[in-house]
Amino acid sequence: MTTASSTVTAAAWLTALGDALEAHDIAAATALFGTECYWRDLVSLTWNIRTVEGRDGIAAMLAATVPAVRPATFTVSGEATTANGLIEAWFTFETAVARGIGHLRLRDGKGFTILTAITELKGHEEKHGRSRERGIEHGAIPGRTTWRDARDEEEASLGHSRQPYVVIVGGGQGGIALGARLKQLGVPAIIVEKNPRAGDSWRNRYRTLVLHDPVWYDHLPYIPFPAHWPVFTPKDKMGDWLEMYAKVMELNYWGSTECVKAEYDANAGEWAVVVRRDGDMITLRPKHLVFATGSYGPPRLIDIPGQDVFGGEQYHSSRHVSAAPYRGKRCIVVGANSSAHDICADLYENGAAEITMIQRTPTTVVRSETLMDVGFGSLYSEEAVARGIDTDKADLIFASVPFRLLPKTQKALTDEMARRDAGLIARLEAAGFRTDYGPDGSGLLMKALRTGSGYYLDVGCSELIATGAVKVRSGVEIARLTETSAVLTDGSELPADLIVYATGYLPMNEWLAPILSRAVADQIGPNWGYGSDTRGDPGPWEGELRNMWKPLRHEALWFHGGNLHLSRHYSLYVALQLKARMEGIPTPVY
Repeated sequence: MTTASSTVTAAAWLTALGDALEAHDIAAATALFGTECYWRDLVSLTWNIRTVEGRDGIAAMLAATVPAVRPATFTVSGEATTANGLIEAWFTFETAVARGIGHLRLRDGKGFTILTAITELKGHEEKHGRSRERGIEHGAIPGRTTWRDARDEEEASLGHSRQPYVVIVGGGQGGIALGARLKQLGVPAIIVEKNPRAGDSWRNRYRTLVLHDPVWYDHLPYIPFPAHWPVFTPKDKMGDWLEMYAKVMELNYWGSTECVKAEYDANAGEWAVVVRRDGDMITLRPKHLVFATGSYGPPRLIDIPGQDVFGGEQYHSSRHVSAAPYRGKRCIVVGANSSAHDICADLYENGAAEITMIQRTPTTVVRSETLMDVGFGSLYSEEAVARGIDTDKADLIFASVPFRLLPKTQKALTDEMARRDAGLIARLEAAGFRTDYGPDGSGLLMKALRTGSGYYLDVGCSELIATGAVKVRSGVEIARLTETSAVLTDGSELPADLIVYATGYLPMNEWLAPILSRAVADQIGPNWGYGSDTRGDPGPWEGELRNMWKPLRHEALWFHGGNLHLSRHYSLYVALQLKARMEGIPTPVY
């Protein structure tokens, strides 16, 4: 089809959908979709992050939401395209209380996938562009309040004489991105962070850490990295950027502050959040509490017989700062994913005498250059920007693919990655390092989304393994420790001066147990991984990530986080859900 005819076809389909929904004719709306079909909604219809599948699933969702939401004015934006038998089109739409953007795929004239995403609440739009604040009131005004005066008053009163509407626990990129969104929406919020300064969560990581994701993937809301920013950001440079960002975005950021206790009063509809700030105990009373503590929970510690008698040093990878003290030492790293590889490379660079990686299960390995080209190139690259795909558009394109379909699309990309990296993979296998591309061959991204582990984006350590500079013991574990060595499950023994446990992390709900209660942590359940319904129940289908960016089983409690891409993109939807609640807009969750 030509571009013009594709656009006409998409526009006619969207008009028919709008007419059916305006008439509350669910049968007519559902008939527009093919037998295989998916509707992914980001807050606009469902006040949730939800994917429904099949005509029956779409019909049930529309029947439950359309009468109150009243979606309308579905209008094609720009020109539709045709490729691989699919017509694709962007569109805008409105609901009774919001505006949104969407993406449509038609197959054989029928709806195949549709994304609807909220962009703003009517009457509560962000002030930018022509609606931006003036910054000054002209004229001679006795007793004028300057910007500095107003900012000082806000910082002094919020949390004391005036309570925040939201408290965000965690001041890394997730908490900062959400704080910036809330600030622009006029939602009073305080970010509490146990480290002294914004960015310290990056500064405190091991000395050689550099982001493995490229700059185009990592922009923060409102202030993108400048054009000269390096492709891969060193961790201290990222820390400085976050500190600058928190300041210029005027965030109420409480460093050196630890959340020690929180209890919800359902009758009052508010939390009592006890924080320790510079040694003082302060009780905050927000309406909503957000845990933005990254992607994971506390370190996953393992119990090995003999840990109490081992005479060397041992610690979890989260405590690794530098390998400099271990020059000439015999070192064991337990684990074979990203942190384990980075720490092994650090030990090599600092002259460790022996380095052995203990690999329990296979690891997905992709060279950085391969992933940048095959995995990121179409959406997050200089070439993508030249084609008019900025970060926001790239985020929506990625979001428009239902998670059920991702394994198939990723398998095609993974097959190409495997072809390009075949030489490296063969050398790793020859060195005794086991690799795979996941149980269904869908590769690194699906491992990241399903489990958050099991992969390494090769930035140099794979060559050390292939050449034997880093030795590998695969398919074994440490059975016990002696005073000077690790005895493996195959009976062999490795002399050791240092053991680093790169054994991953527990899920985010484990942060809740000491602060809220064990009962609340269990009520919420783990985050991450596919296969959940609207409230986090495990299910047989790959719908959405569990317990992220949407209402949890506990009232007024939220999880927000992920890498820079996820924190940036989903912070908008968390912020708009909170803003709607602050303004008293009904938010029935489907």
